[in-house]
Amino acid sequence: MVKTVQNLKKAKKLKLSSQKWLLRQMNDEFSNKAKAEGLRSRAAYKIIEIDQKFKIFKKNKIVVDLGSAPGGWSEYAVKKTGENNVLAIDILEMDNINGVHFLQMDFMQDNAKQDIINNLSKIPYNKSSKCDVVMSDMAANTMGDKRTDHIRIINLVEDSLTLATKILKKNGCFIAKIFQGGSSDEIFKNLKTNFNNVKYFKPRSSRKDSSETYLVATGFEVERS
Repeated sequence: MVKTVQNLKKAKKLKLSSQKWLLRQMNDEFSNKAKAEGLRSRAAYKIIEIDQKFKIFKKNKIVVDLGSAPGGWSEYAVKKTGENNVLAIDILEMDNINGVHFLQMDFMQDNAKQDIINNLSKIPYNKSSKCDVVMSDMAANTMGDKRTDHIRIINLVEDSLTLATKILKKNGCFIAKIFQGGSSDEIFKNLKTNFNNVKYFKPRSSRKDSSETYLVATGFEVERS
């Protein structure tokens, strides 16, 4: 109760948009649940729901987590796959997670994709230097223009998919956050050329007032060098 009062006092000193965000967080079921269960963020429930629906993670599967900070997705993935099987990447700092190898770098830089490939080869017993899952919860910083913001997000998904087609093993899985629009349907079509099954999926833990959804593609067919 004391903490709630302190947060309300803090909110009054913030800009209106920040006040709305803080109050929404305080009243959010999944934010409160994440705190109670000691999870890094409410976003953890999104990947949990995706896994429950599509059965993504299994013991000894190798996972690449793009845009990993603060680490909710990696934390869940390493529990399901085992230590040293998760490679996490983010431009922001991320606190250590046992069994997760973290690279702090800009995924969009020219050398980033090669660095990821090089680090996959360091995973014990991973002779193929490939992975079973590429997942991305990345979102570009908004610029205030819906069309520009949508293009930036689409570019992130496209770059993630380009990497996925290079490093996924046969029957691998690709997961990416996307905001639905005309371009997202084009990516959906492109995914169907390389994956057996492609679905849109909106977890219950995604905010209802957000157009955020996830593309989940399973059964990777084409391996590219």
